[in-house]
Amino acid sequence: MSEVANGDMAPDFELATDGGGTVRLSDLRGKKVVVYFYPKDDTPGCTREAIAFSALQSEFDAAGAAIIGISPDGTTKHDKFKAKHALTVILGADTDTAVAEAYGVWVEKSMYGRKYMGVERATFLIDATGKIAETWRKVKVPGHAEAVLEAVKANG
Repeated sequence: MSEVANGDMAPDFELATDGGGTVRLSDLRGKKVVVYFYPKDDTPGCTREAIAFSALQSEFDAAGAAIIGISPDGTTKHDKFKAKHALTVILGADTDTAVAEAYGVWVEKSMYGRKYMGVERATFLIDATGKIAETWRKVKVPGHAEAVLEAVKANG
């Protein structure tokens, strides 16, 4: 597994999304894209993060940026999660974790002494040329969506 860095070309992906759609990163070339990885639908931190990005959706739109949340959950769970919390962001289903692995966020975690593989909460700002402009790893949710929005605005 490799870890992507600022200045690298963002690994392309195509994922099934909520609502029965698909999203392909290369189709969004020409605009900024915020890709945020989160561990699981409808858990406290992931819910707060998705609500925060959704609350700022119009400002991200005005700044010319698409937002894609990615987790290993399938589209049925994404649909329920989105409906329950009135989310507006696109949710991609990385059920085989290939995209998380490509971005270096499929990592060994530990809880109560038990080790397991899971998604590290991380966000990537991809510029209009498809390069990673900024990276946030081991994200803490409070204030994160606002910090990403500021970076989107700064990366004119």
